[in-house]
Amino acid sequence: MTPDGLREHIAKALDWEDAHVSFDRAVDDVPETARGAVPRGFAWSIWQLVEHIRLVQFDILDFCRNAVYVEPSSMAEYWPQSIEPPSPKHWDDALVAVRLDREALKALARDPDLDLFDRVPAGTGQTFLRELILVADHSAYHVGQIVALRRALGIWTEA
Repeated sequence: MTPDGLREHIAKALDWEDAHVSFDRAVDDVPETARGAVPRGFAWSIWQLVEHIRLVQFDILDFCRNAVYVEPSSMAEYWPQSIEPPSPKHWDDALVAVRLDREALKALARDPDLDLFDRVPAGTGQTFLRELILVADHSAYHVGQIVALRRALGIWTEA
């Protein structure tokens, strides 16, 4: 695979639907009344998973771009306190932020001036490639949880 081929492959992996549902499909048309629901047997609401994806994705993007990056003091900072969005605007803003940060990560992957095998300046040995793969993997895992929640709530339709 050529370096450009690798870049494109990584960029596509951030939101592809080859092996699973995309983030955009998973959150499409979630009723406002279901965003904070936590069915029996589940640990998180759809809102908490969306916001967690947003927070982690932004943090990894910041880690890659910010030479003076400061790591959160605890894992709790990656999870929202409330099980439901404070308002419909918070929900909409979170979806927009996930999409914008995802596009920034894709641009990072495609940047020909960035060696994907270089270490992230603020890190302890992590490469840009590792961080991009981490975001794709992390998001896919939680998108699967969103789909499972939607099925449990009876608000998922197979495409």
